[in-house]
This record gives sequence, structure tokens and C-alpha cells, in this order.
Amino acid sequence: MSEILYAPTDAAVENLRNEGIRKGVEKVGDVMLDAYLAYKALADTESRILEELNLTPKQFCLATVHRQENTDDPQRLKAIFDAFKTIGMERFPLIVPLHPRTRKMLAQNGLTADTRIRLIEPVGYLNMINLEVNARLIFTDSGGVQKEAYFAGVPCVTLRDETEWVESVEAGVNLLAGAQRDTIIRCYEKALQVDVNLKPGLYGNGQTAKAIVESLLSH
Repeated sequence: MSEILYAPTDAAVENLRNEGIRKGVEKVGDVMLDAYLAYKALADTESRILEELNLTPKQFCLATVHRQENTDDPQRLKAIFDAFKTIGMERFPLIVPLHPRTRKMLAQNGLTADTRIRLIEPVGYLNMINLEVNARLIFTDSGGVQKEAYFAGVPCVTLRDETEWVESVEAGVNLLAGAQRDTIIRCYEKALQVDVNLKPGLYGNGQTAKAIVESLLSH
């Protein structure tokens, strides 16, 4: 049996070609989408996070900040939360499930998040999916949440200087903002106008595991 390399995206296929790997490569999609869709079905019936937080679908923004490059750099952390304070004054409240490291570094650097930002405790995966699906816009420095935002059909502002998911940036559904206050605010205003088109899917159709099994059985 010859070796098969399963690639999730066109970009992954191109990267393999650039490395001289052309034979035995099959683009099948991303298994993360398979998992997301399965858990979304559970979240739709089991999560009560919107009711618990008294949130209206598409009438709030969601943000996560946890990467060391942001939390451990006081200037970046301050700029991000200064942008959040400004955004929180706009029409959509900003919900931030706060990572323990972020909470610690905010306190350690004397940075405060006032009432314009609604800090909550970290939430479980089903509740997080429900928040993502119902958010008007998502801010994040998480690689996983960037993709989940796309799966949910929600525009994303990425609080990093670069991203591994270049295809989402090229599609215009993920805006790279870095950690500059004014840039984050500009990306927020632009992202509010973005319509996330899930077809054709950047990461497949949610049947990646099935495609891999069928491929294995055919070889």
C-alpha cells in the first residue's frame, strides 16, 4: 500500500507541493469541522448560556485572549483591552470568557476591565460553541477559535500579527489586527460589514472522516 497524505485545505496541498511532495496527496477537508458540527448539534439542544447571561442572538460580540505573546506583554495587553473598552461603548456588548493567565496578567500589570467589558468565567466547549454561533463578531488570538468562527459563519478579528489559517484571511472573513488599539477598532468596524460565505467551504463539507475511511478502503 502506497503512502497517502491527507490534506485539509488547498493551502496545505500547495505547501506539500512546495516541499516537493506531489504524489499520494489527497485533499479531504478538516476533521475539526466534523467534530464542530457534531458538538454544535449538542450545543443547540443542551447549552443555556445565552439565557444564563441574558444575551440576544447576534446582539453581542465575543472575545478570547490567552496567548503568551499578548498576555505577557503589558503593552499589547493594554492595547487590546483599551480597544475592547472603546468597542464596548458601541451598540454591541462585549463578552470575554477570561482565561486564568489573562486575569492574572491584567491584575499584575494594574490593568482594569471596566463595565464596558463583560468578563465571565471560562466556559465549557458546548457553551463556547453556542456563544460563537450567536455572536455578531468574534475577537480572538486562538487558532482554534479562528476556524470555529468560520464554521459558525461569524466574522473574526484575529489579535495576532500572523495566522496559520491564511485561507480565511484571503477569503476576507478573518481580519488580522495584531495588538494595536486603533487597528483593532478599524478591523472591528470593517468586520461588521463582512458576510461570511460558507460555500464553497474552506475546510470541506463536514464529511472528512468518511472521506478518509473511504480512501483507505479503496487503496
